[in-house]
Amino acid sequence: MSEPERVKVVVIGAGQAGLSVAYYLRRFELVADEDFVMLDRAPGPGGAWQHRWSSLRLGTAHRVNDLPGMSELGLSFDTADRSLPAKEVVADYYGRFEEHFDLRVRRPMNVRSVVNDGPDLRVTSEDLSPQPVEDLKARGFFGRRRRTFEVPETPAAPRHEIVTRFLVNATGTWGSPFVPYYPGMGEFAGRHLHTSDYVAAEDFRDQHVVVVGGGTSAIGFMLELEDVAAGLTWVSRRPIDWLDRQELDLEGASAAVALQDEAARSGRALPSVVSGTGVPKSRRIAAGIERGLLVARPMFHRIEADRVVWHGDMAGMARADAIIWATGFRPELRHLAPLKLREKAGGVTVGQGAAWNDPRIFLAGYGPQASTIGANRAGRMIARQIMAML
Repeated sequence: MSEPERVKVVVIGAGQAGLSVAYYLRRFELVADEDFVMLDRAPGPGGAWQHRWSSLRLGTAHRVNDLPGMSELGLSFDTADRSLPAKEVVADYYGRFEEHFDLRVRRPMNVRSVVNDGPDLRVTSEDLSPQPVEDLKARGFFGRRRRTFEVPETPAAPRHEIVTRFLVNATGTWGSPFVPYYPGMGEFAGRHLHTSDYVAAEDFRDQHVVVVGGGTSAIGFMLELEDVAAGLTWVSRRPIDWLDRQELDLEGASAAVALQDEAARSGRALPSVVSGTGVPKSRRIAAGIERGLLVARPMFHRIEADRVVWHGDMAGMARADAIIWATGFRPELRHLAPLKLREKAGGVTVGQGAAWNDPRIFLAGYGPQASTIGANRAGRMIARQIMAML
């Protein structure tokens, strides 16, 4: 491996939080690929939105706030075309944003580890780009004599190292889906899938589907599958806290942010956002409740080959060909494991976007910054702290 590249700042992740940080670094006259580097694992712009299902529209998803400086491009999600898939709109706007502010995002680059390198940090990533045939030939992967017509093993992705003074982790949660364990999971003959695996309702045509979860994704799946699946069962680990309004108000949002901030500052695992806010009843959701679709049963006790089963006072069963686990995500921090930031309580101690155990590390979009508006504020706050220490 060649000598590592050296920069002042590395930003991992080019979603809302990462782009916000990069925008403010540019405002402070840092230059992409010279002073700071952005690494993103996805094949294109759009953050986690590019991986969401095509039926999701901006009007039915959580509010997407504009990136700072997006008005310079004459763009706003408030006026975006809501007839198009949200994933397409967000990818288009983010792509234009990256180009306009010359952020030079490197992708697809998968960060494998971040380790100490004296007073600095060494970031090791791998290039996930398809390798040209010419490169493979040069490395000897063709022309080898074989006894059979086996396909040559795929060569390891090229590695790249960067040494940096500061690291901004903005990897979000999409790459770390959470599925709780329930007895009998391994016996299930049907299909287990998480929110991150969901593609289209048509994949479940004439099937019996169990949807697990108490948040907006689970509710969205129930509404989409209503006229497609042969049978639908909704279960939740907690009662649904329905709010008699169509949107989350400032008080509810502030309470959820406060809970996230408290957990982050104490190094505890982050709580579910929905558990602290409740679910507003939009007209579509209210109609689903009225016709008896959106009525969640308590969590089942075990899974069998073709069903889920309740015991005791709730004894019963529901047939299942597929179980959709809309059970949320966890922060994607595996690559930071060598730095030993995680506390015994299960989280990372973070305040004002900075890791309290290591002043070189910032976590953008973590805890109270997880919303799109919170990520924007975190970008400015983190960039200012970095510039004060450079």
